[in-house]
Amino acid sequence: MAEHPVTLSDRVRAYSNVFMSRLGSIVASFGIHPDSITILGLGVVAAAALLIGMGELRWGGVLLLIGLPLDAVDGAVARAIKRKGQFGQMLDSTLDRYADGLIFAALSYHFAVQDEYTLILLALAALLGSFMVSYTRARAEGVGVVVKIGYFSRLERVVFILAMLLAPEFFGLPVLEIGLWVLAIGTNFTGLQRLWYVYRALEDREG
Repeated sequence: MAEHPVTLSDRVRAYSNVFMSRLGSIVASFGIHPDSITILGLGVVAAAALLIGMGELRWGGVLLLIGLPLDAVDGAVARAIKRKGQFGQMLDSTLDRYADGLIFAALSYHFAVQDEYTLILLALAALLGSFMVSYTRARAEGVGVVVKIGYFSRLERVVFILAMLLAPEFFGLPVLEIGLWVLAIGTNFTGLQRLWYVYRALEDREG
């Protein structure tokens, strides 16, 4: 078993490290605090969720796409100012969960208005799975296990959500519905996959 598995998010972070470091230094030079960027990011997601709930899926997706870089800039600024303490990470992770909740709640409301009950259940299943992906990693860190496996970490989920919103239908293909099925199954599978990984890691350690 690999000691430190790598997700797509980790690979993207590694490839963009130089650029993000420079951007973080530039933003920090204006005296902007990383927590302000984190909170602004949630505000953008909340505005996008409002559009999604109103049925403006594509415009909601556009707004999410515009606000996506904020999710990385706050960390880059924190590193640029050599921020001490771990509250920033705590805030970022907490607001990420709120962001997930807002997006899937907005989708659920949109489907409820249209009496699409199956899609509501899929959205709720995807939300539950998204929370479990993050929760299993957090709990694993509490017992000293680094968990970065799975195909549906946050970046992968964001990519799927953007695709669903920007092109809910593509040449007659129900991208939105297909994406919800993929997220509902994939996120919960990843959560269980991470749980199994922790079990194996603890068995190896204690055995």
